[in-house]
Amino acid sequence: MTFRYGVDHLNLDIVNGIANGSIKAKLCEQALKQINRSRQNVEVMANSDKAIYGINTGFGPLCDTQISPQETHLLQKNLLITHAVGVGEPIAKSISKLMLITKVHALSQGFSGIRLEVVERMLKFIELDLIPVVPEQGSVGASGDLAPLSHLFLPLIGEGEFWQGHERKPATNVLKEHNLQPMELHAKEGLALINGTQFILAHAITALTKMNYLLDLADLAGAMSIEGMQGSGSPFRAELHETRPFAGNIKVATRMREFFKDSQNMAAHTDCDRVQDPYSLRCIPQVHGASRNAFEHLKELAEIEMNSVTDNPIVISNEEAISGGSFHGQPLAMVLDYASIAAAELGNISDRRCYLLLEGLHGLPRLLTTAGGLNSGLMIPQYATAALVTENKSLCFPPSADSVPTSMGQEDHVSMGSISGRKLNQILGNLEKIFAIELMYAAQAIDFRRPNTCSDIIEQNFNLIRSKVAKLEEDRLLKPDIDAMVELVKAQAFNVNPDKASSRK
Repeated sequence: MTFRYGVDHLNLDIVNGIANGSIKAKLCEQALKQINRSRQNVEVMANSDKAIYGINTGFGPLCDTQISPQETHLLQKNLLITHAVGVGEPIAKSISKLMLITKVHALSQGFSGIRLEVVERMLKFIELDLIPVVPEQGSVGASGDLAPLSHLFLPLIGEGEFWQGHERKPATNVLKEHNLQPMELHAKEGLALINGTQFILAHAITALTKMNYLLDLADLAGAMSIEGMQGSGSPFRAELHETRPFAGNIKVATRMREFFKDSQNMAAHTDCDRVQDPYSLRCIPQVHGASRNAFEHLKELAEIEMNSVTDNPIVISNEEAISGGSFHGQPLAMVLDYASIAAAELGNISDRRCYLLLEGLHGLPRLLTTAGGLNSGLMIPQYATAALVTENKSLCFPPSADSVPTSMGQEDHVSMGSISGRKLNQILGNLEKIFAIELMYAAQAIDFRRPNTCSDIIEQNFNLIRSKVAKLEEDRLLKPDIDAMVELVKAQAFNVNPDKASSRK
């Protein structure tokens, strides 16, 4: 397929496909008309005697200062230079690329007044993999992501830096290598470039992509832990969840039943005398399901944002440009904070399952070792999960609940959504490590249930773990084992889809 910027509907799969090169994207005839029509409207207004914000006036608290046509070019250049005040380490190159892609789509809808040449230069950057370096800190998420977007577009005017491999190179040198001249920005263009929520949005896309897999992995880890604990399958019965039909709960319960299908180990204790399992086993559908509901909410709103125009003002005709607040990041900021809680809770319940597996209950040896005393077994990795869980809890403070006025009070309520997006991705990075340790624990517990076998999919994943991490017989250095497990999680190597079990044997 070929995606048409400014015309087609962008979603999570498509934006990632464009970013990784599996989906082609272009400007079609309709988008060209939209861009050119909007630009013509701006040129009429730029030469008008009427003050129109962002087109022939200053910005922020200087919105009442009219700028002559002769000064417009310098004003737009100064706008980028003065707003490029980001600090901290650079964001991942992949996130900068997502910012470029989503910005092109927004500008191509024909409400931003930018020249076609500028959009085409952005597309050239994407085509040549010339991705600008963007610092991670400095956006308050209202008036758009001003600082990071300024850094993203400095290379258009020959300033800033590009990534070349893992190195950072001055944009002016890289442009020369590709026979590209720095551009001179015209009326409205600087503002169209740096107003917007693409920094917040790119972090949301990155988080959604990772969280989508981790939600499935959470179910697998929980199922393997239940197999190791010889827990009950009753809490996952369809009849139970039909009486409280939250979509996330139903999906998780269905997946858990599929994970246990034809498990000899689960069948072996069907008539045991245990009445109830602890909540971290029994309530997996409710907890994992609630996190899935939060994920779906973020996905829904992020998709709206992917297809929205978020700069300011919005050009309606050659006489009117509406100045509003479409750049404000609150719609994403709040739901990013909600998703952060959802992701942190997945780690919280996973750590509890790790603890249960160490207690020496229901036929398992304490600390998952038969040589306790002289050996500590798997006692200490749970310290790491406990630390990561607490770190995630501390990252759950909602930045969207805070606001610090900027721009001499003109921008007196800001979203802080950029921080929300960055923190969600930090939490998900910690969650990968927590699941890595739970899966290692679960495999050790399953070893103590032999000769009973589990379902095909759990046996597949058990074998994957054992291909990297041997059963712990006596104490050894566990850091290499944990690192190997984390790499499996990061590579999304686990089969988390029960209906694909037979195809991956």
